[in-house]
Amino acid sequence: MSTLLRRYLGRGMPLARLQDHAARLERLQHVLAAGLPAHCKYACSIANLKDGTLIVNVRGSAIAVRLKQTIPSLLAHFARAGHPLQRIKIKIELPEAPSARHSPSARTISDAARTQIETFAATLPEDAPLRAAFENLARRSRS
Repeated sequence: MSTLLRRYLGRGMPLARLQDHAARLERLQHVLAAGLPAHCKYACSIANLKDGTLIVNVRGSAIAVRLKQTIPSLLAHFARAGHPLQRIKIKIELPEAPSARHSPSARTISDAARTQIETFAATLPEDAPLRAAFENLARRSRS
């Protein structure tokens, strides 16, 4: 092997290890999904595997409690799939902070449309909730 090729491959080793680890986590994710009840599959994701400990992120504390109850059977499931683990650690993902609320965009209707809405609302019974909604729409609309 040439020294240039050896130098190039030598630089890629950490990247190759990272790629192998990511592929291993992806395989473990498939095994996890196969061993979970249907309502938990999309709320759980593999975060890492380190020293025989599988770290699983879950969305919400209710799913975390449910998953903690199934840890012994999940360990057996992983062992049957050829991935013996020492333990499974559950981490609850914090919900994302809500983004700043944007004010609703102003919507306008023409004067003719407002008149038609008012005319239609007048044909509805006085106590009809739909009439009140149309009158409110006509009153709040901008031209």
